Order: sequence, then structure tokens, then C-alpha cells
Amino acid sequence: MALTSLTVLSTAALAHAVAEGDKGYIQEISGIHILPFIYLGAKHMVTGYDHILFLLGVIFFLYRLKDIALYVTLFAVGHSTTMLLGVYFNIGINSYIIDAIIGLSVVYKALDNMGAYQRWFGWQPNTKAATFIFGLFHGFGLSSKILDYDIAPDGLLPNLIAFNVGVEIGQLLALAAILIVMGYWRRTASFWRHTYTANTVMMTLGFVLIGYHLTGYIVS
Repeated sequence: MALTSLTVLSTAALAHAVAEGDKGYIQEISGIHILPFIYLGAKHMVTGYDHILFLLGVIFFLYRLKDIALYVTLFAVGHSTTMLLGVYFNIGINSYIIDAIIGLSVVYKALDNMGAYQRWFGWQPNTKAATFIFGLFHGFGLSSKILDYDIAPDGLLPNLIAFNVGVEIGQLLALAAILIVMGYWRRTASFWRHTYTANTVMMTLGFVLIGYHLTGYIVS
């Protein structure tokens, strides 16, 4: 268990680190570069395991495509808004704190899927509002990573929009993979037997992310 946690921890750290090759390339260019930024956006989302964990939690019990589309859209609008505003206006927020909040979003959604709030408080939080609000925090997580690239101001807005398009492409790819796996799992007899366990694992990973990033904040 300890070895697994350490593996997840180091993987999560790598998932949010800015690759030196990407960072060096971005720092050397200026002007509008649509395709490279689309690639970077898609790459970041596909390898952003905390974003994918939250997305998994959001669609875990959603079956109808219109419901999935609604929640994914709320998440996308939230993270797109703060990502674009955060970078364009150079809103600097400590990345460790933001990433810890993103880890908290995973814990929140796992507990929600486990029915914890109804049992503890006799009240169900608004799931749509929560998805949008946590989407805002996920966007600040994305913007903090973009600021690490130290993008040239020349062509900034088109490049940011391209990055956001890439993020949405990456999100759709991740969502498609999740839906395929969930679709097969839901057709097995083991799905309902293991939903609580699966969300417990998800919650644990969220706590691991919180602890890792808060430790990084204290040490830094």
C-alpha cells in the first residue's frame, strides 16, 4: 500500500510538472503558434490525473448522454474561464494551494458518490453548482502551469485560446476512455458491489494529492 501511494504521488507530481522540453520550446518562440499550444493543452489534460479523477467522479453515476454533456460542459466552462483570465491578467496563485484544492475536489466528489453528505447532514449539495465551482479551481490549476511556461506576450490571446481548445480535446479523449471502461464495467454484476470501494480508492487518492501539495507548500 505504501509503495502504491508513493507511486501515485510521484506520478501525480509528474502529471503537473512542466516538461523541460516543452518549457524550453515555449520560452524560445513568440507570435501565434496555434498547433503547438493545442498539443500542449491536450497533453496537459490527458496527463493531468487529478483532473481525470475528478471527471471520473462526476460521471460515475451518470448514464444519460445529455446529463454527461451538461456536467462536462459546466466543468469546461468553469476551468476555461479561470484559465484564460488567470493567464491573461497574470493572476498569480500559489500552485501548491490550488493543486491541494483540486485534490479536495476529488475527495468531495468521491464522498458525494458514496452518499456521505446525506448520511452526515441529511442534505445533498447542488451537484451542478459544485461541478462548476470546482471547475473554476481546476482552471486556476491550469493557468498556474501555463504561467510556468513564461509565454511571450506577442500572440498571447490566440495561443491561450489554442491551449484551451487543446485542453477540451484532451478532456474529450479522457472522457471517451472513461465512458468506454465504465460502459463495460456497468454491464457486469460486480459494478454495484464495488462502487463504494472504487469511490473509497478515489477519495484516498484525493487525500494523497492534498497531503503531497500541502507538504510542498510548507517546504517551499
